[in-house]
Amino acid sequence: MKNLTISFSKEGIEKEIIMDISFSISANEILAIVGESGSGKSITSLAILGLLPKKISKITGSITFLEYELTSIDKKQLQSIRGQDIAMIFQEPMSSLNPSMRCGKQVIEILKTHYPKRKQKQIKTEVLELFEKVNLPNPERIFKAYPHEISGGQKQRIMIAMAIACKPKLLIADEPTTALDVTVQKEIIGLLKELQKSEGMSVLFISHDLTLVSEIADRVLVMYNGKIVEQGNTEQIFLNAKETYTKALIESRPSTKKRLKRLPTIKDFINNTRETAIISKEERQASHDFIYNNSPLLEIVDLEKAFVSKLGPFKKAELFKAVNGVSFKVYEGETLGLVGESGCGKSTLSNAILQLDKATSGKVIYKGTDINKLDKTAVRQLRKDIQIIFQDPFASLNPRMPVGNAIIEPMKVHNIGNSKKEREDIVKELLTKVGLEPNHFYRYPHEFSGGQRQRIGIARTIALQPKLIICDESVSALDISVQAQVLNLLNDLKQDFKFTYIFISHDLAVVKYMSDQLLVMNEGKIEELNDADIVYQSPQSEYTKKLIHAIPKGL
Repeated sequence: MKNLTISFSKEGIEKEIIMDISFSISANEILAIVGESGSGKSITSLAILGLLPKKISKITGSITFLEYELTSIDKKQLQSIRGQDIAMIFQEPMSSLNPSMRCGKQVIEILKTHYPKRKQKQIKTEVLELFEKVNLPNPERIFKAYPHEISGGQKQRIMIAMAIACKPKLLIADEPTTALDVTVQKEIIGLLKELQKSEGMSVLFISHDLTLVSEIADRVLVMYNGKIVEQGNTEQIFLNAKETYTKALIESRPSTKKRLKRLPTIKDFINNTRETAIISKEERQASHDFIYNNSPLLEIVDLEKAFVSKLGPFKKAELFKAVNGVSFKVYEGETLGLVGESGCGKSTLSNAILQLDKATSGKVIYKGTDINKLDKTAVRQLRKDIQIIFQDPFASLNPRMPVGNAIIEPMKVHNIGNSKKEREDIVKELLTKVGLEPNHFYRYPHEFSGGQRQRIGIARTIALQPKLIICDESVSALDISVQAQVLNLLNDLKQDFKFTYIFISHDLAVVKYMSDQLLVMNEGKIEELNDADIVYQSPQSEYTKKLIHAIPKGL
């Protein structure tokens, strides 16, 4: 790429998104582009494949691939290059795969497009070989399965199989591990490195996580606001970063070695206002002595949640226990971390606590009362006390409703505030408290970034003045620096409002930073439960060791 500039026009106004960037990728090299959302990473990759909307985008500069000038070749030539010479793994496999087509057929489609003379039987054999190459278990079963019938990690492997089907010379991987379990993430990173070596491909790896990038890339290119701020080999960038922004990206991720009182954000680095104060062992112990000398706020006793699965009209129904004999206590003012891979039972357990899906057996004792035995009216009143912050704030907000009204809605249900004016004033104050502006009250969800939407979700949750909040993967899809802001906000609100959190995540580094106690779940059961620092320093179970080992450590 030479002097590449990309601008978009809206209502006659042109805005530059990518500003005069130049870089190259060598044969058989892994180059990583790192930066926050909005830095221009994905737009740069889409420009390579000619996937930007033609009517509103304008490209100047040069994108050269082998002997082709990609900015000026005709549509037919570009289509022959896509998939065959340059392939792409998109960020979200569920929305990139066709839900109405079997997985095998979707990969067959690619091969048929580029090799129309090949026979059906030969193509099917190639697809099954590809599934084996990307380490998919039972390729024949997955060949016939629909996307919803396989896990997130398996869907991502299907996407990789599609991308490498025609043995491309350049593979673009756009955030291929975002929101995946740490163990699956480690497997996908290992798989990409392995395939790159065996196939001799060049890889353009896009991510917001510098620590993750350090495990795969030969060279790193750091982008900020549409410009390249720093580039060099991975070791040089990671161990001897020159730019403040690069240092901020490295430091924003919670450390597994020390517990800072506040996580530094990009803004803190740029303004030179970051705090370096650490929570000492003595401070932590004093806090725990105070928390654990009281009666528990919530007690889970031998809780089970079973589902009946029936695979066909003549098949015998099978009982599957998603939560199996789980017992633990949560104390007022505590943050209990809950970790485990997808499918371990974390969300099923939280749904049982929230009474969204009643447990099959066992007790959920809140303030001395078994809430499993409450009637519908009592459960509705209880909802004010036990709230949830969802994983995807955009999906949990009504796109047709201004965010202020979305926050007021549950306040009306629970009779908080005596008038419309009073409720509006409370909401505007809450928006300020979560780092937004009072005039955001009148805007719609699509007008906000991912991090801002998560803050709106938090404001809606705390509007009800709950006692217990379940944070269900509430930072997993956020940029590293935005994640730091939201984690700091959650800790500030905990201090101000005396909240108690059950913090659910697959990211052990984040959970360790946030938690007092750490509960590890595996296949519906508790694998380990102890002080978060003790679990991390000396894990007892092999499963916990595997989770900790999978956390990207950096160089």
